[in-house]
Amino acid sequence: MRELSDLEVLILPGWRNSGPDHWHSHWEAAFPRFRRVQQRDWDAPRYADWALGLSQAVDQCQRPALLVAHSLGTALVARWAQEADARRVGGAFLVAPTDTDRFAGLPETAFHGFDPVPLRPLPFPSCVVASRNDERVSTERARAFAVAWGSRFIDAGHLGHIGSAARLGLWPQGLVWLGQFLATLPDQAGA
Repeated sequence: MRELSDLEVLILPGWRNSGPDHWHSHWEAAFPRFRRVQQRDWDAPRYADWALGLSQAVDQCQRPALLVAHSLGTALVARWAQEADARRVGGAFLVAPTDTDRFAGLPETAFHGFDPVPLRPLPFPSCVVASRNDERVSTERARAFAVAWGSRFIDAGHLGHIGSAARLGLWPQGLVWLGQFLATLPDQAGA
């Protein structure tokens, strides 16, 4: 079983970053060891740029990385894990996955290269947390991602896209789920 102190927590926001009312920002403020991965362009993300940012952040970790991703950040993790050296990742907590396949090719889509969503097992333990009324992914599709990735699935109820609009603050229930996920990680994951 892993302790939080055994890992370096990397916060991976989605499109347009996580603002001050987002649970990501609250967690980062409450836990100084949580570090946000800064991306080159939050408004018009390109997968190659974001993947490079993630690779650099993981390479800088002194301990195994725990990826805490939201929205487009989950698509980043799913794709990056198939292409990069993910041996230094101890696990991934993936909240509100965005179904990038739904948005591919639409003229208003501001992100590029995140589709198709890989449907292969992730090379590290993972957990998908999804809402029943998320406008960016259906519950069925989120469950399909979890099955394909080999992830534990958590039904978060009706929280929309589980972002700033949900007004979750510190999101205590999310912290409970994160703790439960940590308890399932083997001591040697990502070592």
